[in-house]
Amino acid sequence: MPDKKQTIEVKGTTITIIHVNQADYISLTDMVKNFEDGLALIERWLRNKNTVEFLGIWKKINNANFNSLEFGGIMLEAGLNRFTLSVKKWVEKTNGIGLIARAGRFNSGTYAHKDIAFEFGSWLSAEFKLYMIKEFQRLKDEESSSKRLEWDFQRTLSKINYRIHTDAIKEALIPPAVTKDQIATIYATEADMLNVALFGSTAKQWREHNPGKPGNIRDEATLEQLVVLSNMESINALLLHQGLTQTERLQKLNQAAIQQMKSLLTSPTIKRLSK
Repeated sequence: MPDKKQTIEVKGTTITIIHVNQADYISLTDMVKNFEDGLALIERWLRNKNTVEFLGIWKKINNANFNSLEFGGIMLEAGLNRFTLSVKKWVEKTNGIGLIARAGRFNSGTYAHKDIAFEFGSWLSAEFKLYMIKEFQRLKDEESSSKRLEWDFQRTLSKINYRIHTDAIKEALIPPAVTKDQIATIYATEADMLNVALFGSTAKQWREHNPGKPGNIRDEATLEQLVVLSNMESINALLLHQGLTQTERLQKLNQAAIQQMKSLLTSPTIKRLSK
């Protein structure tokens, strides 16, 4: 399956961005399309001693499997007339993860982690780098806004189902002539039963373990958890009508939560929405 692909426009150049192992990689091949000498610039940049030094520092910070011994040999030769360095050679010798050489039908070319791509942009042109960073940030802002809208939608859905849920509690659990405090206590107990089934802790336990975080346990929920929470509220309402005890319902809801989370976390659709 091809990687997730996006593009940005930088001074008339369309630049491809792919998502690999939860990180953004930018096409160096696209970046040089409108520069004189084109692809030769990538090879020239890789031969530069300062480039090799930068790549080594980046790898040490970001790659626990970085081969420092091989890097030392490359660093000694960098800058010599006979020195050459390809992406393939760099990856093979150092276990590098910041550079990727792609061939074939999908997203072919040379890609670099965004940190490295921005460094390459500086080497090409300070102006080009600044425009690229601006466009990249615009893309990330749009993604963040879109993801927030999706989260808000699921939060609203959860609240709607919560009304169905509380109505069922009122009908099945709350006896006549109880006080408002008693009603609130019953609601809180049922809400915490869902919290335990899905999150593994009550709201109070979560606050005790996360004193520095604002909001509550559900405000910190992932998109997948919010989807499951909405489903669990509806399921619990049905189980209440069937007359099951809270212990029986907790077991069934926990089983449902585990099964649904497993399904959602392996769903290609949910993975795309979560990125």
